[in-house]
Amino acid sequence: MSMLYDQGYVMAATAGRRFLTAALVASIVAAPAAAQQVAPPPVVPTVPTAQTPVAPAMALPELTDAQARQLADLIDKDSIAQGLRADSAPQAVKLDKDALVGAALDHAKAVHAGRLDTADFQLEWGIRPQAYDPRPAFIDALKRDRLAAWIASLPPPYAGYDALVAGLARYHALAAAGGWTALATGPELKLGASGKQVLALRQRLAIEDSQLVATGDKFDAALSEAVSRAQRRYGLNPAGVVGAQTVAALNVPVAARIRQIMANMERWRWLPAEIEKNRVQVNIAAAVLTVFDGDAPVMSMKAVTGRPGAETPMLVSRIHSIVLNPPWNVPSTIADRELWPKEKKKPGYLKANGFRIIDTGGGKRLQQSSEKSALGRYKFDFDNQFAVYLHDTPAQAGFARFDRLSSHGCVRLEKPADLAKLLMKTTPEWTPAAIDATVAAGKTVRAKMADQVAVYLLYWTAFANPNGLVSFRDDPYKWDGTLATKIEARSATQALAAR
Repeated sequence: MSMLYDQGYVMAATAGRRFLTAALVASIVAAPAAAQQVAPPPVVPTVPTAQTPVAPAMALPELTDAQARQLADLIDKDSIAQGLRADSAPQAVKLDKDALVGAALDHAKAVHAGRLDTADFQLEWGIRPQAYDPRPAFIDALKRDRLAAWIASLPPPYAGYDALVAGLARYHALAAAGGWTALATGPELKLGASGKQVLALRQRLAIEDSQLVATGDKFDAALSEAVSRAQRRYGLNPAGVVGAQTVAALNVPVAARIRQIMANMERWRWLPAEIEKNRVQVNIAAAVLTVFDGDAPVMSMKAVTGRPGAETPMLVSRIHSIVLNPPWNVPSTIADRELWPKEKKKPGYLKANGFRIIDTGGGKRLQQSSEKSALGRYKFDFDNQFAVYLHDTPAQAGFARFDRLSSHGCVRLEKPADLAKLLMKTTPEWTPAAIDATVAAGKTVRAKMADQVAVYLLYWTAFANPNGLVSFRDDPYKWDGTLATKIEARSATQALAAR
């Protein structure tokens, strides 16, 4: 099995802060054979259906003057470091001691379990942080005079989060140094080119790439390699040639990159302290699926995820069965928007494409036969409120693209047969041979898995290595900007309330 990897972290399911296994993050390129794109660091969230009750109010010790000064300074600096506000300018915290305690508890909740309020979550953000009460640990820190250690213990216990903290600090430093100047659009730049545009490109790349010398107006091999490195970080075809897509990625302002990092840090805060070692993960933004066995990536493949307007939701569930040769029960929204109009325009279209009309008594719905099903030969079922699933597809051409967000919300898979056989390895009656024979026979069969497997659909657009070198992906759903704005708005509201 051939898999392509980049530096990253696989979370180990062990207790305690940052006991994580450094590993190569499974990733697949979204392009022809030469390509090599990376999926963001694999992580796992949780969706608790009920919040843990918060303990009754407990008496808080009074701060000493020294503790008050220390706490005010810690909160100010940590708010920047943890991405709770986009600016990096220190802000003096002038609060009385009671208000300062309130600010400290609020800060702890924001860093440990997320800044958002329940009302801030969009429907498609189907994961939620677990309830968290910071008071017991805060009281203990006050009594033992260990406030700095308490603040340091608050962030999510994942190396991937720590890497983004380092990345955020790096981008704040770049912003303080003036960021970068946008490159002019123009003809494609490649080996052999020279002139002012090449010099500007070299200078721009050198801001984020310490391996590149910033002087010289020749497009040489070193510059081509630097372009390829940048293209890998942005999820583009690493051909070493600079076209409109690469220029657009390089021209995203540093302030926007900071907000993008902030948004992804917030999503890390929605995750549990422990994860399941055996799981299937999909990065929606990168359109990549990775399977983990004992925390180790054992399979990865390209996927096609929801296009903007038909977003694939973030969620967690468990795959319980695989439908072989599945018919497609067409959602009414797709039928009304796409299929009925095609039949009206070209009578006979539905029959020619294997659709039959089913009278439900309260209306009509469409079902496409398994022989021509848009779901291909495999459908992976898991319970969720969005009616999405993983599935095969006869439209294989979509996997050759870098931009693979074109489904109606479900996740299409490049290698569904391989995934089915892997997930069924603990189900004796469903051997690889039995699966192949059933698929070949063409009969629709629901194969129940002996052991359900956790599945996570996640949205990661920024991730970093331990040195703070950040890779970015496009934000096709515009969720990053929305989330960063909500974080800042809540932070500002809390700051005003505390004063």
